[in-house]
Amino acid sequence: MAKTQYYVASSLDGFIADSENKMDWLEQFGFEAYEANYNAFVSEVGALVMGSATYQFILDEELQAWPYGDMPIWVLTSRELPMAAGANILFTSESVEVVGARALAAAEGKNVWIVGGGNVVAQFASNGLLDEVLVTLMPIVLGSGTPLLPIGGDPLRLTHFDTTQFDGGAVGLSYRVESAR
Repeated sequence: MAKTQYYVASSLDGFIADSENKMDWLEQFGFEAYEANYNAFVSEVGALVMGSATYQFILDEELQAWPYGDMPIWVLTSRELPMAAGANILFTSESVEVVGARALAAAEGKNVWIVGGGNVVAQFASNGLLDEVLVTLMPIVLGSGTPLLPIGGDPLRLTHFDTTQFDGGAVGLSYRVESAR
């Protein structure tokens, strides 16, 4: 069964971006040690959902090519945004329930990746639409920044199912969300 997953890197103290909303701190760890894990994850993804800030962050990186090919991507936004060249973007202000259902259908049996900032994933979690949290804890303490998963209200109960140790001290932790669909 297809899953809705939050796959993300975080500082040890739970931040996905620093206090200036930048992720430069990740560059010191390189990508080579994580590439096989990332590629295996993405090979099982059929659709993505992200917020407008994450989408804008990706655009601002001025990459030579759109990193997600023609995979269907829903960008939750209430503002006009430019279309990335070569991307299959659907801009929407619909609820996460509607977007989640559409993304799962479009994924055609593959998983849906909630990309980037914690606010969108928190909405999925709060509505019982998040199945897994896959976080790579990086060996760094930022002190402040963008929280990993800024949920409000009831705690999000997780069950650990896998650990991956990476060269350089990072640890990948995989959890199932107990309260999901």
